[in-house]
Amino acid sequence: MDFSSRASSSIVRLNIGGKKFCTTVDTLTQREPDSMLAAMFSGRHTLYQDSEKGYVFIDRDGKHFRHILNWFRDGTVPSLEEPQISELLREAEYYQLQGLMNSIKASLIKRKEDEEMGTELTRIDIIKCIQTERVRFRGVNLSGLDLSKLDLSYVDFSYACLKNVFFSRANLQCAKFKDVDAEATIFHNATLKECDFTGANLHGALLAGTNLQSANLQDACLIDCSFCGADLRSAHLQTADLTNANLEGANLEGANLKAR
Repeated sequence: MDFSSRASSSIVRLNIGGKKFCTTVDTLTQREPDSMLAAMFSGRHTLYQDSEKGYVFIDRDGKHFRHILNWFRDGTVPSLEEPQISELLREAEYYQLQGLMNSIKASLIKRKEDEEMGTELTRIDIIKCIQTERVRFRGVNLSGLDLSKLDLSYVDFSYACLKNVFFSRANLQCAKFKDVDAEATIFHNATLKECDFTGANLHGALLAGTNLQSANLQDACLIDCSFCGADLRSAHLQTADLTNANLEGANLEGANLKAR
């Protein structure tokens, strides 16, 4: 049947691998104008329907076609688990639904990030991990943990959430804290020699009595931090925000204090 002779809002009956659906030409053509379905119902092609009720047959598994119709209707991506999400992605690829494919992939990336940030580790989990070599907790949520007195030297915490973590008296020499969120974290009397805090958020952190020799604190947020009695010899503080930071009794010999 030639759909060019019908109004765009007219009803379309579809038979997708034996599963039957009803929708409109508008629904099938407006959200994804470059898709295979939009081309089929654009009026440029003659489509053949069965003689009984006028269904257009498409030889695909109809299991996930309702999700495709919902995408056409309101732009929603269903919350599916594997293997269903991979099956839907395969159907989206077949129908050339670029917008749906992009949205599915974006939701998978966000889900993975949420899972990583939502990882709930305990102190025992951390101890088990640091018994292996080259430990990395990049992007992991460790907020609120008591990690005091542990040997965490050389551990990579970059991009992690470390809010309110208790690192008191921990050995963190050469650890990486690049771009971490460590607001209000306690590093009291910790060894932080040669650590990398580039771009870290340390707002309100307690660093009193810490050894920060040659540590890199460039571009870090150090607002309201306490460095009382800290060893900051040869530390790099270029463009760090030291607003209201307490440096009473700190050893700043050789430190670069070109703070913003």
